[in-house]
Amino acid sequence: MMTPTVATVRIALHVLAATIWVGGQFTLAGLLPVLRKHEGAAKQAAQAFNRLAWPAFGVLVVTGMWNLAAIDITSASNSYQITVFIKIAVAIAAGVATAAHIAARTKLMLALGGALGALCSVVAVFLGVLLHTGN
Repeated sequence: MMTPTVATVRIALHVLAATIWVGGQFTLAGLLPVLRKHEGAAKQAAQAFNRLAWPAFGVLVVTGMWNLAAIDITSASNSYQITVFIKIAVAIAAGVATAAHIAARTKLMLALGGALGALCSVVAVFLGVLLHTGN
């Protein structure tokens, strides 16, 4: 068996947190039609999910900074640096859009925040894979 390293733990924590944050959004979206059949169930499920999702987002931020600290970004290619910058911007946008979704007072803002949060989250995952594969 291969020997795990600190980098293995760091990346595993990042992937686990992304699984909770992104996968949970799509799981909850898939459950909404059933939850809406029961008064208050959708809101309760969303609140319960938030208790898991936001700590996972925090882990993503911390492990993301740890990932950046583990490399010499100044010696990376220009395209790698640009991709890192875009990933950070998209991850911030995911958090802001999701927070707007939670705080929404209208159905339009609820829908826009949720859709943009999910889209930005998926793009952030894609960019993370792109950065990790180095191509």
